[in-house]
Amino acid sequence: MAMLGCHLMKRWPFLLLMLIGLWSHLEAAHAQPMDDSHATTEQSCSFGMAKGEASQSCQVPFPVGCLVANIPGADKPWTTISKGGKTFCRFDDKTTDWKTKITGSCSRCKSDHCSVQFSVRFDCSPQSH
Repeated sequence: MAMLGCHLMKRWPFLLLMLIGLWSHLEAAHAQPMDDSHATTEQSCSFGMAKGEASQSCQVPFPVGCLVANIPGADKPWTTISKGGKTFCRFDDKTTDWKTKITGSCSRCKSDHCSVQFSVRFDCSPQSH
């Protein structure tokens, strides 16, 4: 019985963190206003680089009749940059206007391999126009 109590005590912080995480996730889901929510679609571009390969870029396809969606509750574009390897990646301010053209770019690859995917959520609902 003492062994069971010790085992349970070791897992208690983990279980508590899991419960808090699940509760906050459910609260965030309930916090989204249903009448303002729009269905979104996602477009992306990606590429890979070998070590020492110069900087590269790609353009995220822009669906006709759509607008870039904002992060729910914020005034920032809903984007994700997923990368692997030693490189710096960002959406290029000089070639991105967020209305017709979105360009992602990365610096020189400094590890054996680098890869990146730039993703953008779009609102294509009729109410968004």
